[in-house]
Amino acid sequence: MEYDLLGWPADGPKLRLDHERFSYAGKFVMTNTGKAVARTDDGRLVAAVAFNEDRTDADTLWLRYVTVDRDRRGEGIGPALCRYVRDRTLERGYERLRIAVNNPFAYEALYRTGFAYTGETTGIAELILEYPTPGDPETAAWTDRERYQAGLEEYRNRDLADAEERFLESRTGSDPPALESRDT
Repeated sequence: MEYDLLGWPADGPKLRLDHERFSYAGKFVMTNTGKAVARTDDGRLVAAVAFNEDRTDADTLWLRYVTVDRDRRGEGIGPALCRYVRDRTLERGYERLRIAVNNPFAYEALYRTGFAYTGETTGIAELILEYPTPGDPETAAWTDRERYQAGLEEYRNRDLADAEERFLESRTGSDPPALESRDT
C-alpha cells in the first residue's frame, strides 16, 4: 500500500471519487480541505481522508472525512491512512488532531491509531476523539478503560443496527483496543 499527502488545506487539492465506491465522495472536491490517499501497488485509489485546521485553534487539525472503497473495508486501510496523516500533521507542527465519528466501528478503528474519546459530542451526536489523548481536566481522571467505555456507552444509548449492537456487546467491560503500528 502506498500513502500520499496530496496537499494541505491551503493548497486546495481536489479529488474526484466514484460515489458508488466511496462514501462522502462529494466532500473531496471541496478546495478548503487537505487530502491524503492510499493506493494499491498498482496505483488504484482505495482510501482517502480530507482534513482542515480548526477555525479557533491553529494548533489543531481536524480529520473531516475518511472513506475506504466499499470492497476494501475492514482491511485496516482507513486507520493506516489516518496514522499516516497523523504523523505528517505532527511533523508539520500541529499539536493535536481531532475527529468526530458517527458509529462504533469508526470509534474502534480510530482508537487503534491512538485517538481517544474527549467526552464531547458534536451537535449532530458524533463523538469527538483526539490525538494525543485529551488532557481536559474533566476527563483526565478517567482510566483508559473508563474513557473508552464512556464513548461506547454513548453509542449503546442509541437506536443501532444489529451489527453495531453485537459489536458493542462484544466490547462490554473491555480495555481499549491495542494500538496498531503498521508501517505507513
